[in-house]
Amino acid sequence: MPINLSKGQKVDLTKGNPGLKNIMVGLGWDVNAYDSGADFDLDAAAFMLGENGKCITEKEFIFYGNLEHNSGAVKHMGDNLTGEGEGDDEQIQVDLTKIPANVQKIAFTVTIYEAEERRQNFGQVSNAFIRIVDEATNTELIHYDLGEDFSIETAVVVGELYRHNGEWKFNAIGSGFQGGLAALCGHYGIEVA
Repeated sequence: MPINLSKGQKVDLTKGNPGLKNIMVGLGWDVNAYDSGADFDLDAAAFMLGENGKCITEKEFIFYGNLEHNSGAVKHMGDNLTGEGEGDDEQIQVDLTKIPANVQKIAFTVTIYEAEERRQNFGQVSNAFIRIVDEATNTELIHYDLGEDFSIETAVVVGELYRHNGEWKFNAIGSGFQGGLAALCGHYGIEVA
């Protein structure tokens, strides 16, 4: 049985799962029956952060435009343009053994593509979740449902993996931002063109 987290809860990932190496972070969502006349395109991303909570360079921002970190530690499995169907809508693979020593934290986010132009926000999205699966055994270790706390936000920091005393832990964050991907990039120290 996976551990079901609530907002703000932190849980050990590697301590209780010795030998855990490859994890898959699955993110999913449904769009409410509301038609803004445009498809909802939600995008998952991972920000690999240093001690200061910022990306070391823009190469530590893993998203549909930069699918793999050069260390091989974090790989985005590709963009899903509609979010239709059951299960994960987008997946990010993480090899815990390859994460560079200067990366203290990996934040997982979901943003709405062209939210302003399409007049869309997370108030129109439901059943959003993040889950962490041990790829070796295909066992779901952690599951966090975001609930319906959002209204006007266009970006959400869903959760983060972080180092603590030589182990990896997971923190269920669930905090929303206005301003979409650009706001998140600014928050994590990435210059946006």
